[in-house]
Amino acid sequence: MSRVDFYLDAAQRANTRLSYTSAIRHFEVEWGGLLPATIDSIARYLAAYAESLSVNTLKHRLAALSRWHQDHGFPDPTKASKIRQLLKGIRTLHPAQERRAKPLELEILRDVSDWLIEATAAAISRGDSISALRQTRDRALVLLGFWRGFRSDELVNLQIEFIEIKPGEGLTCFLPRSKGDRLLEGRSFSCPALSQLCPVEAVEDWLALSKLKTGPLFRKIDRWGHLSDTGLVPSSIIPMLRRLLTQAGIAEAEAFSSHSLRRGFALWAGMSGWDIRELMSYVGWRDVKAAMRYLDGVDVGSKARFEDGLDRALPELLKPVPQLPSVPNVAQTAIEVSILLSSFNGSRRGVANALRDMQGGCLARFQAQQVDNDNHLYRISIPTPSADILDDHIYALLDELHRIADARECFLEAVCRDPVSGKHWD
Repeated sequence: MSRVDFYLDAAQRANTRLSYTSAIRHFEVEWGGLLPATIDSIARYLAAYAESLSVNTLKHRLAALSRWHQDHGFPDPTKASKIRQLLKGIRTLHPAQERRAKPLELEILRDVSDWLIEATAAAISRGDSISALRQTRDRALVLLGFWRGFRSDELVNLQIEFIEIKPGEGLTCFLPRSKGDRLLEGRSFSCPALSQLCPVEAVEDWLALSKLKTGPLFRKIDRWGHLSDTGLVPSSIIPMLRRLLTQAGIAEAEAFSSHSLRRGFALWAGMSGWDIRELMSYVGWRDVKAAMRYLDGVDVGSKARFEDGLDRALPELLKPVPQLPSVPNVAQTAIEVSILLSSFNGSRRGVANALRDMQGGCLARFQAQQVDNDNHLYRISIPTPSADILDDHIYALLDELHRIADARECFLEAVCRDPVSGKHWD
């Protein structure tokens, strides 16, 4: 492997490489397809698995095939209008509700933590140091995973040397790489010390008992109590969590997954009155749609708003409902967005339709104002509680602009610029 290939390979997440490789193998080996593929062969492949695979899985397979053709310099057949229409037909004839992990509610978290504390004490009293070690690790993993809303890959990638603990105050951990970190700049996460179910105290107990100083924070423990030199793998978190839930007497343990910790925290935060932007900043979501997927559509203010409307319409029948607290002001950053569109086939209508969709959709959400007369330059206003959130909003916007351009069979050159700092995103 050349040094160029070495760095190009490093730019892609290992999980992405593995999943794309598996998708290509499925197309070539299991279905018997040939690469480079034609539009017709891609269509027949989708039709063959329309009933057995979900639309999301089919879209993932298309993404892998698209990447293969781009990397090898071939025209991309997955972008053809026939393929888009075929996916639309599959969604129409085979609708399916997205399966989501059951949120791990705070009461369940407390039950699991209490069981682990009791089990650890019992193990110590009978001299079972191996069980005590494993249960101390599990409690630290579950509490930290919940209160930080970590994904399973983030939990297993935590390194002790990147964790700073201030007893009684909180901890800060740095992840050099995570799913939402598009530029691979790394991201820091902080977590406060709590009076109950404290993740900081649980991590301190784990480090003190394991005597670990460097390397992965959470590791496999064999039957003899030896700690592995490498960290746990993401796929191990689900069976571990389900085992703990079963041992703690939680019903329907199989309905929970590693994402249950993240969804459970989001649900707790929503019910506790967190502002959606505050929650997005804490957890690291790029846009509101991503956050709302974890909230199960729960809007803790909806009932109050309905009752308030009834109170205004029928004041003599209903008691007044207290108003919701006002949302704190969030700093706004003015960003210039440059858009250059050209059609695959030279059609002006395609360009006009793409621009209309962009203006009425993603740009409108940021109160876009047209700066020039050629529909090339816009000024938008982005809520910016932090620099990370600004990056996330802009990259989500760029992704949506490119999706619209692809759907309208257009080439797009889009650049976002902060006129104050001069920083560019493209």
